[in-house]
Amino acid sequence: MLDFPEALLLARIQFAFTVSFHFLFPAITIGLASYLAVLEGLWLKTGRAHYMDLYRYWIKIFALVFGMGVVSGIVMSYQFGTNWSVFSDKAGPIIGPLMAYEVLTAFFLEAGFLGVMLFGMRRVGKRLHFTATLMVALGTFVSAFWILSVNSWMHTPAGFTTNAQGQFVSAGSWLAIIFNPSFPYRLAHTISAAYLTTAFMVGGVGAWHLLKDRDNPRARLMFSMAMWMAAIVAPLQIVLGDMHGLNTLEHQPVKVMAMEGHYQSHPEGAPLILFGIPNSAENRVDYAIQIPKASSLILKHDMNAPLAGLDTVPPADRPPVGIVFWAFRIMVGLGFLMAALGAVSLLARARGKLYDWTWLHRFALAMGPSGLIAVLAGWVTTEVGRQPWTIHGLLRTADAASPLAAPAVAASLVAFVVVYFAVFGAGVLYILKLMAKPPALHEPEPPRTPDRAAGTTPVVAVRPEQLSAD
Repeated sequence: MLDFPEALLLARIQFAFTVSFHFLFPAITIGLASYLAVLEGLWLKTGRAHYMDLYRYWIKIFALVFGMGVVSGIVMSYQFGTNWSVFSDKAGPIIGPLMAYEVLTAFFLEAGFLGVMLFGMRRVGKRLHFTATLMVALGTFVSAFWILSVNSWMHTPAGFTTNAQGQFVSAGSWLAIIFNPSFPYRLAHTISAAYLTTAFMVGGVGAWHLLKDRDNPRARLMFSMAMWMAAIVAPLQIVLGDMHGLNTLEHQPVKVMAMEGHYQSHPEGAPLILFGIPNSAENRVDYAIQIPKASSLILKHDMNAPLAGLDTVPPADRPPVGIVFWAFRIMVGLGFLMAALGAVSLLARARGKLYDWTWLHRFALAMGPSGLIAVLAGWVTTEVGRQPWTIHGLLRTADAASPLAAPAVAASLVAFVVVYFAVFGAGVLYILKLMAKPPALHEPEPPRTPDRAAGTTPVVAVRPEQLSAD
C-alpha cells in the first residue's frame, strides 16, 4: 500500500511537474506549425522574400521546441505504468485504443513529413515542401484531437460499461466515447489557446526587434501578423471559454463552485467574486471583492437564478479551492489583457502608428509569455478542479495510484527536477538566444541532410508525443 498521504502527494506532484513542462511545448508547436504553413503559403502566392525569411527564422525555433516536446512527452507517459498502474489497468481498454488512433494518424503525418519540412527545401519542389509543412501542421492538430478526446473522456466519461474485472470498456459506440460531452468545447478552447500562445510569442519577439530597429521590415511583418491574430482570436477565445464554462457547469458543477469561490449556496442570485482569499477552513472567501448577482447572470443568464455552493458537496468530494480559484483568475485576467492588446493594435493600425507607438511594443513584449502562463493556468484549473477524481465520478485519484513507497517516488521526483531544469533549461536559453537575433535578409536555412551517396546516415523523423492535456 501507499504510504498516505506522502506517496500519493509525491506521485501527483511528479505528474503535475512533468506534464506542466510538456504542456508548454505542444502549446507552441500547434500554433507555430500553422504559422509556418501560412508563411510558406503567402511566400508561394506573393513571392515576397520577407515571408520566406520569417519561415526560415521560425522553423529553427519550431524544430527545437518540437524536439523538447517529444522528449518530455515520452518521459511523462512512463508514469502511467510506474505511478498510476491502477488507472492504466482500469482505463486501459478505453485509453489504449484512443492513443493507438493517435499513433496511426498523427504519427504518420508528423514523422513522415517532418524531415521533408525541416531539411527538404532544396531537395524537393516548392509545392511538395509546402505540402509537407501542411501535413505537419495537420498532424499537430490531429494529435491534439486524440489526446484531448482522452482527457475529455476522463472529465465527462460516456459510452462505456464495466466488465467483470472492473475495467471500463466500450459499450458499443466509440463515437460516444470520442465525442464525449466536454470534448468539442475543450478542443476548440485548447486549440485557440495554442494559436494565441504562438501569436503573442511571435508578437513579443517582433516587438523586441521593433524597439531596437523600427524600420526592420521582417520585424514589422512579424509583429503585424501577430497583432491581427490577437485582435481576431482573443475575443473569440473569451466566447469559447464562456461556452466551455457553461458545459462544465452542466457536467462538473463542483469545479465551477471552486472556480467561482462559492462556498455557500445562493438561492436568489450569486455574486461574481473578482478577488479574495479562499478560506476552506471557514468555508468563505475572505476580503472578497464582488459584484452582486453577476455570477448568476454569467452562468445562468438570469441575475436571480439560484446557484448551488460547496455546502451541498461532501468535503471529501471537493477540489482544492484556493488553487482552482486563483488559477482560473490568472487565466481569465490574461485573456482580457490579450483582447485589450488586440484592440489597441487595431487602433494603432487604423491611425497608421502600429510600428511607431513604443509603449504598444513594450506592452506586446511584456505579453510575450502570457499565452504560456494562461494555458498552464487553464490546465491547472481543469485538472485540479477535477479532483478528487481521476475519472470523474468513477475512479478516485487515491484509488488510481500504484502501490509504491514514498522514498521511491521522491527519488524519481528529484531526478526529474534536476534533469528537466538542466536539459530543458539549456534548450530554452538557446531558443531565447535565437529569438534575440533579429530576422535578417535571406535568413539561412537549417543544415542540409547528409547525402546517402556520401555514406552518411540520413535524418530520421521521430514521433512527437503531443500529450498536451493529460
